[in-house]
Amino acid sequence: MNRSAAGQDLPDLIVGANYHPHDSDPATWRRDAAMMREAGIRLVRLGHLAWDTFEPSDGVFTFDWFDEVMDLMQDHGIAVVLDLAVRPAPLWLHRKHPSIDVVDANGNRLYPNHRYMDDVGDPAFRSHAMRFAAKVTERYAAHPALAAFGIDNEPGDGPISYSETVRARFIAWLQEKYGTVEALNTAWAGHRWSRRVGDFADVGLPKSGTYSGAPERVLDFRRLVSHEVETYLGELLDVVDANAPGVLTTTNMWYYADGKHFDYAPIAYKGRITRAGNGFYPGGTAIGDDGLRGALFGMARIQYENTTPFWCTEFTTMTAVPGSIRKSAYASLMLGNQLVCGWTWQTMHAGEEQFLQGMVDWDGRPNRKLDEYRRIAAEFAKLQGSGFPYRPRPEIAVALDFPSQIASAALPERHDAQARTAFEAVLDRNLDARLVDLARSGLDYKLLVIPGVLVLDEAAAARVRDFVERGGTAIMTSYSATLDADGQAFAATRPGRLDDVFGIRVGSYEETAMLNELALGRTGVEQLDVEYDGRTITAATPRFDLVEPGTADVLARAAGLDGRPALVTANRYGAGRAVYVALPARREILDPLLDSELARLGVAPGPQVPAGVMARALDDRHVLYLNLDAEPKPIAFHGKGTGVLADARHDGGFILGAYDAEVVAFE
Repeated sequence: MNRSAAGQDLPDLIVGANYHPHDSDPATWRRDAAMMREAGIRLVRLGHLAWDTFEPSDGVFTFDWFDEVMDLMQDHGIAVVLDLAVRPAPLWLHRKHPSIDVVDANGNRLYPNHRYMDDVGDPAFRSHAMRFAAKVTERYAAHPALAAFGIDNEPGDGPISYSETVRARFIAWLQEKYGTVEALNTAWAGHRWSRRVGDFADVGLPKSGTYSGAPERVLDFRRLVSHEVETYLGELLDVVDANAPGVLTTTNMWYYADGKHFDYAPIAYKGRITRAGNGFYPGGTAIGDDGLRGALFGMARIQYENTTPFWCTEFTTMTAVPGSIRKSAYASLMLGNQLVCGWTWQTMHAGEEQFLQGMVDWDGRPNRKLDEYRRIAAEFAKLQGSGFPYRPRPEIAVALDFPSQIASAALPERHDAQARTAFEAVLDRNLDARLVDLARSGLDYKLLVIPGVLVLDEAAAARVRDFVERGGTAIMTSYSATLDADGQAFAATRPGRLDDVFGIRVGSYEETAMLNELALGRTGVEQLDVEYDGRTITAATPRFDLVEPGTADVLARAAGLDGRPALVTANRYGAGRAVYVALPARREILDPLLDSELARLGVAPGPQVPAGVMARALDDRHVLYLNLDAEPKPIAFHGKGTGVLADARHDGGFILGAYDAEVVAFE
């Protein structure tokens, strides 16, 4: 058992539900709590998106009704994650402080029709949000049902505001960062297209209607937005630390939403959110695993290098194929998840998600999703003491970088798409991997993939150089190390700051379809034939780099193109090895490259299982297996063991059913 600061005993693996008591009445709460206990639900997440229920008018707080909910959950043995529901802000707060309103890039003030239409950098918003958070934490910090406080919900969602108050804060941020307009003009290349800043008052926001400003300005503005979200979340954590020291914190940290994708690394590396969390939404299908892999990548990009258990504070229900929720639950355990918390308990009667199906229908009758969560809960109870929550032991890292994500908008492929490709290449080998921030990580790994890290500052470059010099292998893909921290292209030889480490010069790029007009006599073909290790591999890419080897050896070349350009090189540097791939991350190239480099480094392979089976050795006795496919798979091993879920003895192996999971305890 795990014990929270408030005294809650939490099992090794937890099944929970998101619950909205402000939608109903005490009789319904009592009915639901009894149903939850019967189904094995041990935790509920409460309070999110409900600020004005707790504070219906300025300074008037109503907690008595919620005291009853907390006591009810305690009576039923159900722990509570209590969200600090400071977004969306109440309408009375928007009326009192219109500066909180979002203003679009056309200058139109937007009525808060949708959730998250709040400017979290606004001082008036901050003061009221922290007052509310203080009231909640003071009241419930010592409640015996409390397991954790939730820090906001989906802070990366919602539109960016382009108001005059935001512009004023942007100017103040730039003044602090640069000091003088001369330094600002240097960083922003103000001479380009006659956009010199003569006074900080000349600074505007880098979006005017549908027109975006220069990339250097966009990058700095998005850094400001990130800084404001980071400091806002930091203030919430300060409130929790002051009023509830030692209480766990978690969140649904969807920071990479399209609306307000911000830099989460500074928060992640401080470790103040003690149970990193996110919603797990792989889609409802059981056939095909692209959505599942995407959801696992979402976990990894929030966990970074934290070693505490992950909490999926939301988990799919909706109309998921029967059995697919269970499949997703076991897949999430492979990355260290401890909590499967279904969104949502009851299908909501009103609002934007009233047709998003939960575990309980509108009339209070349970449906098949609750049956599936009941099964998961019963199985998780069986797995107590079997090595959960899993603690990954990675020897491989994949770099993830916020400035590169923003700057790569100018490229055919965003940085995180390359990072996901690299992550999945490791995942499919049943090996652990961490996503890392280059400038913050100690890079204590054997192999590092740098997938299209477009922006490379001095600190990150120094970490990479040191990593290779002391014996690590770095694999860098196209678009990497092209821009400096200001977002300007390196004037020196690329890869910027690391050309000697990789032993190459990266020149301009070619567009594959253009060169294929000469090679193939037709247009629009982005296929590139690659001669690698005695075979020809075909990969699709819109562009590839022109690489001139210096001290590096050539491992692969483009076949059928004039001059057979080098596409993969490897260079010895110090005690390590630096590999450059002149294409964006592609499995056709990464897979054989990883095979050879991991073998060279002596990285032990993952559990040996058929294709389509995920597996992890949880400890020295237990192995978790999950069949992702619709066909039974033979699992072979040495020795004897017992299937914990099926309570079956095995000698030398067993047959794992379609979409099935099992944990084998070996003798």
